[in-house]
Amino acid sequence: MKFTINTTDKLSSARAGEIVTEHGVIETPIFMPVGTVGSVKGVHVKDLEEQVNAAIILGNTYHLYLRPGLNVLCKAGGLHRFNAWKRPILTDSGGFQVFSLSHRRKLTEKGAEFQSHIDGSRHLFTPENVVDTQRIIGADIIMALDECPPGDSEYGYAKQSLELTHRWLKRGIEQFDRTKPLYGYSQTFFPIVQGSGFKDLRRQSAEYVAGFNREGNAIGGLAVGEPEEVMYEMIETVNAILPADKPRYLMGVGTPVNILEAISRGVDMFDCVMPTRNGRNGMLFTAKGIINIRNEKWKHDFSPIDDAGNCSLDLTYSRAYLRHLFVAGEMLGPQLASIHNLSFYLWLVREARKNIINSTFLRWKEQIIKQLVVRL
Repeated sequence: MKFTINTTDKLSSARAGEIVTEHGVIETPIFMPVGTVGSVKGVHVKDLEEQVNAAIILGNTYHLYLRPGLNVLCKAGGLHRFNAWKRPILTDSGGFQVFSLSHRRKLTEKGAEFQSHIDGSRHLFTPENVVDTQRIIGADIIMALDECPPGDSEYGYAKQSLELTHRWLKRGIEQFDRTKPLYGYSQTFFPIVQGSGFKDLRRQSAEYVAGFNREGNAIGGLAVGEPEEVMYEMIETVNAILPADKPRYLMGVGTPVNILEAISRGVDMFDCVMPTRNGRNGMLFTAKGIINIRNEKWKHDFSPIDDAGNCSLDLTYSRAYLRHLFVAGEMLGPQLASIHNLSFYLWLVREARKNIINSTFLRWKEQIIKQLVVRL
């Protein structure tokens, strides 16, 4: 993997760059649709390529490990061949999913023991076997196993958690460096910065992570219940330390405003389930604000979904028609809403990139943020 910064904004820390992998080029800033179990829920690969124009998608090690399982993925020749996605893939190590299963897991020095949410069977993720699992999945970018502490963690717990994550990271890197890809193309390993909402822990973690000099770095443990201003402060703290010539990936964040604010603070990569999850529930993101498409007010509104034309669907279907699909319980409704929201997120990061290159990013960001939060 190679990363090049093309332009850095003069008034902020925003950058426009390019990540080159053997499955394709990713222009940054970039948003990655979440394909947890090997598919972006309700969205066909063809639509991801042509309508959404996604450059990279995300898969999840925890879910893929349980279903379809490593035996199937290995026989298929990896996730790319299994799900017919030809562009880059990033896999989350499953640390966040294990964190969310607090009543079903136990953390030890060895790793994370957990019960499957599917059948209750017991499993163990270690820093080493998570690397091996992601080798089998075949993602272009794979993540270290970490613990993601809650946003309201006390200092003592956050410190203890961070130290465990750092010990796991060293073992994960050693395992990655002594193993090889399985399918004839290279893979890249990203460490993850943790430290909850404490600046000294975040600094310590960023310094530790930067010391490994990997090809990219991630920031985890944010947008997990802490106030937004704390999240932004932690991003600034971490990015002041992480090497500027490596891509920075903010995991699991977030709203369109969160993404723009993080871009202005030097983040390059994002993922979040929000565009598809909210879309399935009738919430649409547009350049002029947020639409609850189930509302009666859209019943006779035959205007495009988003008249800014950010998605080609916008010019095909009206708000009235999409509302009708949701009210009638037609599965096409959530599918179209998901495609629209993903298209909007990808449009947003492309516009951010364009404005960074044109030296107009900060002014553009401040203007569009005012519209993004409006409830239409």
